[in-house]
Amino acid sequence: MAVNKFELEIKVAESDIDLLGHVNNIVYLKWVQDAAVAHWINAATEDQKENLFWVIKRHEIDYKQSALPGDEIIAVTWVGRATELVFERYTEILRAKDRRLLAKAKTLWIPINIKTGKPARVDADVRESFSVPDDKIPGG
Repeated sequence: MAVNKFELEIKVAESDIDLLGHVNNIVYLKWVQDAAVAHWINAATEDQKENLFWVIKRHEIDYKQSALPGDEIIAVTWVGRATELVFERYTEILRAKDRRLLAKAKTLWIPINIKTGKPARVDADVRESFSVPDDKIPGG
């Protein structure tokens, strides 16, 4: 199974800039979440989207370089290992013009049953579509 990466283009907004003149750290986490949601919406089946949504259990993020006013960003995301209840997702935040790594994140996501609002054990088709074997995880 190949790693299915998804890319989301982002434009740095004026409201993203903090008092130090660069993108605030919390904005990077928003971008991580935005990329994950966009990937799910783009790749999931209608049935999957009608029955599941996702909540974050944990974020790990490493900041490498600052994003600045006017920068265009690419958030690249993919899913790594998965169990029935926890999915690892990796995200790299890149500056578009030179693809320089600005931040990288690992997030643990929990699938939630839309009807009950409780964690949901997912079927094999979701794990197969949205995770990869350990030996196929790039940079994981």
